[in-house]
Amino acid sequence: MAPQRTRSLARAAAGARGLRRAAPVVSLVLGLGLTLAACGGTTRDSEEERDDPVGEAATADPDAEYRSDLSVAMLPKSVNNPYFEASSAGAERVVAELGGDYEYTGPSDASASSQLSYVNTLSQQATDVVLLSANDPNALCSALEQARSLETAVVTFDSDVAPECRDVFVSQVDGVEVGRALVEMVAEQIGGEGEIAVLSATANATNQNAWIEVMERELAENPDYAGIELVTVAYGDDEDEKSFRETQGLLQANPDLRAIVSPTTVGIAAAARYLQGSEYQGEVALTGLGTPNQMREFVADGTVTEFALWDPTRLGELAAYAGAAVASGIITGAEGETFTAGELGAYTVGADGVITLGPPTRFNAENIDDFDF
Repeated sequence: MAPQRTRSLARAAAGARGLRRAAPVVSLVLGLGLTLAACGGTTRDSEEERDDPVGEAATADPDAEYRSDLSVAMLPKSVNNPYFEASSAGAERVVAELGGDYEYTGPSDASASSQLSYVNTLSQQATDVVLLSANDPNALCSALEQARSLETAVVTFDSDVAPECRDVFVSQVDGVEVGRALVEMVAEQIGGEGEIAVLSATANATNQNAWIEVMERELAENPDYAGIELVTVAYGDDEDEKSFRETQGLLQANPDLRAIVSPTTVGIAAAARYLQGSEYQGEVALTGLGTPNQMREFVADGTVTEFALWDPTRLGELAAYAGAAVASGIITGAEGETFTAGELGAYTVGADGVITLGPPTRFNAENIDDFDF
């Protein structure tokens, strides 16, 4: 990690977040075995090291300028994931344009316990903004509140935590739209009848679970889907090999399975690799959420007919702008506040501090070559 610059008291006068909220300082949870010995930088060892006093809730200043000295870190569910690498590229570009320092860091496995020590380290290094895709909605809350009490802006993206544990959440799309799109695609591909299964990421992933709940509700309440039965949900933990094995298990345990829906980029690619060239290719449909670049060959050979996603690069860009807006005092996370995210345009903070990027795009043989991410 690159050393982080120490904050100065002058930053408060220049429009920092300042009197944003009163928050108790809780003890850091340390010693979980993921010590980042190679990371240098300033640490916050005492109350006196805060540059911005903690007080009552701040008032947003929509006319404030983005600060040019921000340190921003992205902490994904796991590194070495093409989806998050694309998000990181977008965030890094925005931070560079704003004149700040950027870091991409995180665990190799998608677990909340693995993310915890990274949150603590970034907080101790006086990182201005943390962009987090959470592996659990509640497990990180104490550490995130500690970071916020020390004036780190916490922005979740892709997968949220409890609203009180962060400043804003940058959502890919409305969760209901995702769940409905998944059901619509699988229904179209199996003719509206048959058994389906879901290959998810981790059991505690808030975004995955929200989309699956919408799918279940649509299947139960919409008469158009009366002939479709969701028989099981498997979890590949956003690990390629485990997702591959779980796909095999789903097919062996459910001989009448007509389709697999995988709302995770790691899962859908692993499932496609298993189906490709197997006895199930062309017999069992596969859809879900993936990137065009990773799914292109599977669409070309007919393993996958159609899938969906938003642009993860733009998601990273919006998350970076949102974090910079909070750290610069432009927004606080209150409903109705507005900010401009560069070429992405103007955004309004919704209920519970949610900022939504936009609707998902469906990819198929007709349009997949129009996209490169």
